[in-house]
Amino acid sequence: MNSKIITGVKLGAVSGFLLFAMCGCGIYGKFQTPQHDVIEEAYGDALTQDTVSMGDTGWREFFKDECLCALIDTALTNNVDMQSALLLVEQAQASLRSARLSYVPAFDFSPNASYSSVSRAWDVSLPVNASWEIDIFGNILNAKRGKKAALLQSEAYEQAVRSQLIAAVASTYYSLLALDAQYEIYQETERSWRENVEVTRSLMEAGRANAASLAQTEANYYNVCNGLIDIRQQIRQTENQLCSLLGWPSSHVERGTLADWTGPEVISTGVPLKVLSKRPDVRQAEQALAEAFYATNAARSAFYPRITISGGAAYNLTNMIYSAVGSLVQPIFQRGTLKANFDIAKSQEAAAALAFRQAVIDAGIEVNDAFVAVHSAREKADNYASQVERLEEAVRSTQLLMTYGSTTYLEVLTAQQTLLNAQIGAVTNRLSEISGVITLYQALGGGSEAEAGTDAEMTIEE
Repeated sequence: MNSKIITGVKLGAVSGFLLFAMCGCGIYGKFQTPQHDVIEEAYGDALTQDTVSMGDTGWREFFKDECLCALIDTALTNNVDMQSALLLVEQAQASLRSARLSYVPAFDFSPNASYSSVSRAWDVSLPVNASWEIDIFGNILNAKRGKKAALLQSEAYEQAVRSQLIAAVASTYYSLLALDAQYEIYQETERSWRENVEVTRSLMEAGRANAASLAQTEANYYNVCNGLIDIRQQIRQTENQLCSLLGWPSSHVERGTLADWTGPEVISTGVPLKVLSKRPDVRQAEQALAEAFYATNAARSAFYPRITISGGAAYNLTNMIYSAVGSLVQPIFQRGTLKANFDIAKSQEAAAALAFRQAVIDAGIEVNDAFVAVHSAREKADNYASQVERLEEAVRSTQLLMTYGSTTYLEVLTAQQTLLNAQIGAVTNRLSEISGVITLYQALGGGSEAEAGTDAEMTIEE
């Protein structure tokens, strides 16, 4: 090789190293999670004194209903969204393995043979070529770190899907149990109102009631019958919705009763910094920011030279030939493109930082909403119980009074309708409490534990 060319390569390498020393800050930088001030205040007034969060409890321990646990197991196995999320993790793992292999020299083996009719001899060649990029300026390092962040992001997404699926199955299951409870109320009401029709008919025959009273009583009875039909339809539709989550065709779902629900007596939200580090959606936003951070580093690395060592060996029937070449490529005329790519990467990193901060805020608001919903439902539970008790007394009293002729059928119908509304309201409030507890459990990171290991641990505490 010409000595001038060799000198030029050396000078290029030296200049590259000087540029790196002067301007290369950030090429090898490692991502650090932003410490936002919104984290400590994320829960608002939902912060509890207990440092332990109920989201730390595994879903098998949190949900006591055996039928529900069996359904959740089925959903985690069959649900399409869950399976798709697992496939995304596998794809990210493959991409990371590919990025790690960039550190290893690439080999190319291309044997060939030819036959000469003149010499009547075969010419056989077995060339092996190798190429290896020396990662001085972080091109390969940042690509690998970006793929690692992408893997952690996909694992966090898989855990978020897992948590959402568990919560969706549990919420739909208890909605179904609430409909069962309402159906029982309507069945009891239908029997009671059918008796009222018979009583009113007897009173009319005895001359103590008129045809209008009987007609109004019968009309209310038929309204309750229609209510039974509506609830049966809702039960079927809710079972179908649950079957869809389970990956089943339409079928009957084995289940318990709403009275079997046993939720936590004390609601503990834990410390926001610790709890939010376990929220898969927050971890997902964090790893998206990390991936953008390393993409910016990679765009910065593109300004610096790439050093590649390549060589080869070839064997033929007469001898062995070796060769080795070192090359340094310094971008010169691409600076405009490289600068544009760097600016785009910086903008995308800034957008990812905003998304991460908003994810923390939204997570805290979700905790606060669910916390308030649970406490509100529990405060109303006693009122509903007392209301139902008083209305049951009112119904009995008005029925007796109508039988003995000291009140009208309208007072009886009003008392019965008010009782029915209160009973349905009590069941609805109970479902609101259960749904709030399930939502809060999910909001605190509950149900996101997976068999994937601890690779996806968030660095928010570091």
